[in-house]
Order: sequence, then structure tokens, then C-alpha cells
Amino acid sequence: MWSFTLLSVLGIALQALQVPVVTAQDGSISGPTSSSSAAGYSCDPSQCQLPNCNCASTSPPGGLSPSDVPQFVVFTADDAVQSYTLDSVNQFLAQRKNPNGCPIKMTYFTSLNYTNYTLVTDWYVAGNEIADHTMTHVGTPPADEINGNIIALNALAGIPLDAIQGFRAPYLNYTAQTLQLLADVDFTYDSSSASSIPVTDPGTDAYWPYTLDNGLANDCLTVEGICKGLPKIPGLWEIPMYAFFDDLGVDGPHLMDPWLDTANGASAVNDTATFEYMKNTFTAHYTGNRQPIGLYTHPIHLSTTYPGMQQDVWIVSNEQLLAWVRNPVAVSDLDSFEPLKCPTPQVDPSLNICNGIPQNEAGLLEECDFPDFPFFTCYGCPQVEQVPAGQQMRYRLPSNCSTPFWDPIAGSCLCQSSECAFTDNSRPIGVRYSLNAPTPTYVNFNGASPVKLWSGSLVGMMSALAVGAFGAATGWVLVNV
Repeated sequence: MWSFTLLSVLGIALQALQVPVVTAQDGSISGPTSSSSAAGYSCDPSQCQLPNCNCASTSPPGGLSPSDVPQFVVFTADDAVQSYTLDSVNQFLAQRKNPNGCPIKMTYFTSLNYTNYTLVTDWYVAGNEIADHTMTHVGTPPADEINGNIIALNALAGIPLDAIQGFRAPYLNYTAQTLQLLADVDFTYDSSSASSIPVTDPGTDAYWPYTLDNGLANDCLTVEGICKGLPKIPGLWEIPMYAFFDDLGVDGPHLMDPWLDTANGASAVNDTATFEYMKNTFTAHYTGNRQPIGLYTHPIHLSTTYPGMQQDVWIVSNEQLLAWVRNPVAVSDLDSFEPLKCPTPQVDPSLNICNGIPQNEAGLLEECDFPDFPFFTCYGCPQVEQVPAGQQMRYRLPSNCSTPFWDPIAGSCLCQSSECAFTDNSRPIGVRYSLNAPTPTYVNFNGASPVKLWSGSLVGMMSALAVGAFGAATGWVLVNV
């Protein structure tokens, strides 16, 4: 059955690629990045327990048998969000559903350069995870690059600050200090390290997601100052990026955009060989301990033809994977597992508000016509000395209103009840048929005066954290209003 499962999930028609093949891509690896001796990893599972601590282990969390564990395929994309990148992703996602009938969700590690922020809003409101990939796509990023991107995603795309929980370092270049910077601003997880040894190897580093209470156990041969108990950052999760392997085994790993790689030491891309090694790697995961497998892409490189799904294989975001790892349940119990459901915000389609739902926001988007990369937003442009003629002041998303229910022009929240209205569109799976899961709770809007998007306080915060990188990349000037 698993061979058909793989064909369903990873059945790649590589000839469908519409972009030229490149010789190297962001995030490639050429061999093992860790070893058991270099890791020097030790963790006492009796002291490190879920949901807030987990040891690096190849065994499923929660003591589950592999046969009771879903096979997760983690789908992520990196870099700018533009219409053509989302079109590419949607060619993969749009016609596919998970076993419970829900549309597939993914994680988009977003950077500032060339991003169209209204599309970020739309993508988030549709249920996908938005994560941090720095402002200007620099490896080993300083705090300003990480924090400035959080501010931009919140201010320009209306992503709640507490929803931006994940980070991936550009080029996968990070240090122990990078991880500490993430902890300092309350990120939940990093996903920059590589799982670079096949699951069939006794020394595999294909660990289920784990916390850094006892240091890192991946990338011990390539990143200084980590492993052997370092860095100790209690509560920060590491979600390794799981590589595919060709016939060269540990010497033939393929991580990001594997369909662009040559296989088996050859000098040219061979689509058949690529499909074979992806199939074989998936099979090894599925018939073993079912560690996740990953599809990590820069969307302009994404292949476009993937068929349907099987009952025990789920394509998920990092956020969904981590929710399951922290509270693991058997496949037979996934009906009642809230993070894999598909709640949809119920907003009157006749309302004209700029909220990330295309039918509601038509005609309300504001164009920020910057020469390097113009974009649209619901929330006002960064460089505004006065409200443009014919435009209205825009208000930032407050901390106690959900994005699809916030009207940034009126400065008000549509949801005035104790719970916002969401409809669960998942269907029963397996042997369970519970459809009475609670909808996400909502804290009432308290009526406090909303903060203007580009108020002096916000400009000051952006200036302190990010104006250098922001201006260097874009030429924008932030001014008080």
C-alpha cells in the first residue's frame, strides 16, 4: 500500500517544471552534517516530557507504535510571497485534501523583499502558517533582521504577533546565537537544521521534533558552538529538515528543491532517477518509525503535478506537525484532533472590509507604489506623510481581534460575541465520527482606541529595530503621521 501512498503524495511529473534548472539552490547539503559522536547528545525522557519538552529521538512521541502514527509530509516554502509563487504552490495544494477532507495547509517562511503583503494576509486567513525568514534574506541574521520581519508581517499583513511562531535561516546559515535570539523574542520553533543521515542507517539523525533543553543533535559537524549539550534553550523546539537520499546513501542527500538536483553523482538531472530516490526515501520512513518527510521548496522551482492522498498520510504545516508531536494521538483518534481540522471564518460576504478574504476586500486594497517592489496592503503604506487623497486612515490589527474579523478602515472588530464564528469543514475519518469539537475561542474587543498604523510609536519601534535593514533593502523612509 505504501508504494501507492508515495505515488499519491510525491508523484512528481518533473517535466512540468516551467523554470530553467539551476546548479545550486539555497539550502543544499552535500553530505552528513552530524554524527552520533559529534552530537554527544544525552537526554533523560523521565525528566523531559511532553508537551513542553521532548528528547531527540527516532521513535514516535508519546510511546506510540509506528503503525499507529500518521505519516506526515511537511510542506514549506521560502522567500517572497507573490501571485506567481502562490500560483505555483496552489497547483500543488488546490486539488488535494487530507484524509479528513480538509484542504492542505503549509508553512510559508516569508521575507520582506518583493513580498506582496495583501497576499500574505489572504494566505494566513485561508489557514496557512506564516513564519519568519528575515527581512532581507541574510544568513546568520542579527536580531534586527529577525525582529524587523515580525514587525513588518504584523504591520503590513495583519498577522498577529503571537501567530508568528516559526523561523528558518536563509541559506540554512545559523549559529547558537541565532537560536538564542529566537528564544529571546518567544519563537516556538526553529527549522534550519538538516536531517542528513538516512533512517535506514543505525546512526540516523532523522529525529522527531525536539526541544533544546539538552542542546542540538543535528548539524553537529557544520555549525560551531552547538551539540554536546549546547545550546541549552529550554522550550525552544527544533524541527529538522528531512532529506531525501539517492543511491549514494549518506553521500547523496537532497534537501531543498530536490527535483532540481542531479542524482547518483550524475552530471545532468534525470527525472526518473529523482522520482526513484524520493520514492525510496519515503518508503524507508513509512515502513520504519514514520519520522516526517519534507517537501521544502522555493515556489518558483515547484513541480506542479502531485496526485491525491491515502488515509494514513497527511500533508501538514510545521505548526500542525508540532501540535501533534506535543500531544500525539493515534491515527484512529485524529477525528478529534483540532489542529488538523479546517475551521473557516464566517464573515458576511456582502460586507466590504479589508480582512484577507478576497470577496470582502475587493476595491479596498491600498497600493504602495515603491519602485523596487510595489505591493498592496489592507493596513496602509510605510511612507505616508498624510492620508492620500481619496484614502482613509488605516488601523493596525489589535492583539484581541482575529485577522478576518478586523476592519482596518473603520478601526473596529466585527466579532462582538464570546466566540468568533468559525465553521468546521472537516469530515469523519477512520472509526471515529465526532463532529462536536469546540470552535476557537475569541477575546472580546475591548473598545480601546485602535493605534494608527504608522503612529509615532510604531515608527519609533521600527526605527529602533529595523530601519537600517529596511531602508538599505528598499529605500523606504518611515515618517510620523
